[in-house]
Amino acid sequence: MNRRSFLVSSAAASSLAALAPRASAAAAAPAPELAKIVADHDAAIPALLAKQERRPGHRWLGGIMNEFGIHTVAGTNGFVAALAAAACAPGSKYFGSAALAEPMRLGLAYMLKAQHADGTVDYFATNFHSTPDLAFILEGACPACALLRASPVPELAAVAEEYGKFIRRGGEALVAGGVHTPNHRWVVCAALAWVNSLYPDRRYVARADQWLAEGIDLDPDGQYTEKSTTVYSPIVDRALITVARLLGRPALLDAVRKNLEMTLYYVHPDGEVVTEASKRQDRYTRGSMARYYYAYRTLALQDRNGRFAAMCRWIERNVAPRHPGELGVYLTEPEFGQPLPPDAPLPTDYAKLFSYSALARIRRGAASGTILAGNTTVFSFRKGSAALEAVRFASAFFGKGQFQGDTLELKDGKYVMSQELDGPYFQPLSAAQIADGDHVKMAPNGTLANNSRALRAKSEIQIQKAVVSVTENAGKFDLAISVRGTDHVPVSIELAFRQGGTLQGVVPVAGLKDAWILENGTGRYTVGNDVIEFGPGRADHTYVQVRGAVPKWEGQSVYITGTTPFDFTLRIA
Repeated sequence: MNRRSFLVSSAAASSLAALAPRASAAAAAPAPELAKIVADHDAAIPALLAKQERRPGHRWLGGIMNEFGIHTVAGTNGFVAALAAAACAPGSKYFGSAALAEPMRLGLAYMLKAQHADGTVDYFATNFHSTPDLAFILEGACPACALLRASPVPELAAVAEEYGKFIRRGGEALVAGGVHTPNHRWVVCAALAWVNSLYPDRRYVARADQWLAEGIDLDPDGQYTEKSTTVYSPIVDRALITVARLLGRPALLDAVRKNLEMTLYYVHPDGEVVTEASKRQDRYTRGSMARYYYAYRTLALQDRNGRFAAMCRWIERNVAPRHPGELGVYLTEPEFGQPLPPDAPLPTDYAKLFSYSALARIRRGAASGTILAGNTTVFSFRKGSAALEAVRFASAFFGKGQFQGDTLELKDGKYVMSQELDGPYFQPLSAAQIADGDHVKMAPNGTLANNSRALRAKSEIQIQKAVVSVTENAGKFDLAISVRGTDHVPVSIELAFRQGGTLQGVVPVAGLKDAWILENGTGRYTVGNDVIEFGPGRADHTYVQVRGAVPKWEGQSVYITGTTPFDFTLRIA
């Protein structure tokens, strides 16, 4: 189990990132909808127990291995926290079970052994002596510890004491350690808030305030710096809610509200989320709204927000497992189980420009388009389950002609992006330059080094300007592409469709897998009953992977080609 899957697993420690638990939480009456959640959680326990290292004398006795055969603190904490939730959940067949104490005790013994003297832990995929990875773990460990503390079963309460040793040592790391990425600051703050709720210490609050003083990295659109819509945005939302509640900072919820409002417009008709603008590992990946459930439900209840409630219900109906984190949240904060307010309609017909993200979203019912600047993907489109994941284009202009719009502007109903490039040649160094010691310098790849080029006069400068204008009418999109300047430069447009559909009207590209050319007319891409039409075709050449272009998309790619001056309007409907 890696950190990311650990964070979203319904049986993992991070499932417990919620509010401060009450002393009577373990004995509270279950919420009406809790029965299925408890049953699903119970069903996972035998498989979890089977994963624990139980060989006598093993160096990492009690630990849980990841998919690569490495015992990890994160995976083991997820194991312990899952058992703690089962043991403390009214209605669970494991409720009050002292038999779970021993595997939890063994797991904690491993965690304490693997924890460094400074309180940090290792994330073996990449980070060592890592405070932020410790913070992710503590977000789950602290609520699990609180549940065990409240148990009337002495064996379970004793496990809480062992958990406390790991948590207090971790607290020392949190007040001193650093971070790598923007979201780490808020996860560390959430962990500090949780540790402080169990073991109050003014140093924890002071350290959280030190991070919070930097201000939340939210732009006016409602997007966080990393723009990671399926991984880190929901993590930040959850962390800020935790800090707001445990440290009494309600103003932090304003950022969460704004992000949740924006995210409503990032949802495709099939429920997948726009990821093209992400700066993190979820860029161009598929992901659902599941990780947002905690934040949407929390704010739906607090603000009586019908649109947030509607999104919660959509997640409950459509995402499996129903949503991560349910059991721990219900156990540690019974108010989370209150009935949601009535639904208000979710946005399904809109055109929104998010200028700070250089992204526009247009949705007309089952048709959904995304326009992006600063990205090799200039456009993507969905019609139901049919996905055109990227429209990209490049010219062979000096090996640097991959188009990325510099800005995205809305002008007279058109979304406009442009890019200007030059291709110079370089003159000999002057006698005076050589006399001063500026001799010929080469880069390791055999070209003139940049510091050498800067000294040389330029000549025969070639220019290229590319402009894309996107217009929309009732869910149909026209992409007017103009590439002008130097003549006779090959241009290649790639329409990258998701693997698995059926293409019509196209011919294969020789020697290139899953690649076709639309020579003329209109092409069709079909998935079930959903169809995307595109065209008209044009095939001035078959040089589809021009030099300097990004590699072919991992899907079914259709190409349209030409040469400059190139003026072409692509219709997608």
